[in-house]
Amino acid sequence: MADLIDNLRAKLVVSCQPVDNGPMDRPDITAAMARAAEAGGAAGLRIEGIANLLAVRPVTSLPIIGILKRDLNDTGVRITPLLEDVAELAAAGANVIAYDATARTRPVATGELVAEIKGLGCLAMADCARLADGKQALLEGADILGTTLSGYVYEIIPDDTGPDLGLIAAFARLGTFVMAEGRVNSPQAAREAMAAGADCVTVGSAITRIEIVTGWFAKAIGGQEHV
Repeated sequence: MADLIDNLRAKLVVSCQPVDNGPMDRPDITAAMARAAEAGGAAGLRIEGIANLLAVRPVTSLPIIGILKRDLNDTGVRITPLLEDVAELAAAGANVIAYDATARTRPVATGELVAEIKGLGCLAMADCARLADGKQALLEGADILGTTLSGYVYEIIPDDTGPDLGLIAAFARLGTFVMAEGRVNSPQAAREAMAAGADCVTVGSAITRIEIVTGWFAKAIGGQEHV
């Protein structure tokens, strides 16, 4: 697993997550996205859902960060909230399993999730929103800290529309592997994330969500943004 992290260093991960219920929200299309991302130079993939993961795993040898999103009652935690989610992702071929590492009410404690992930032979990636999340995740054994949830929880509003460079730098000072993720919407933003201290960058919407990128252009030329 140490080799896996080394192979991701200074590389790109592509998050192949179509817009929910959109025209591209099919496992075969997700698998095609994954193959296209690999052809373009991606060193890893982030895949949501068991059906998508089962479709992608046979067509690529790249490491896969697996997640499972749920909408549960009484919690805002959506990313891999349950122990059974971890087991299903590991069985479907994930190499890394990402989980919501925020300090919010949740059905399963983050420490239990990390123990389950590592017990099944996978690396644990903590999807964080602030420095305290990352520090706690490291204490619990997380292998990768991601800025995935920065600006989306705790009612924290990001300073701009780009990646959270301050959080990236703070995580880098902790001496762990840092994944810049969230609002990395251009090659320039990816370069800025690396310069701030990221070891790797994940890009999703700007590559794999046609509806969203189309909306950016439509809005820019005076039309209506639909997504």
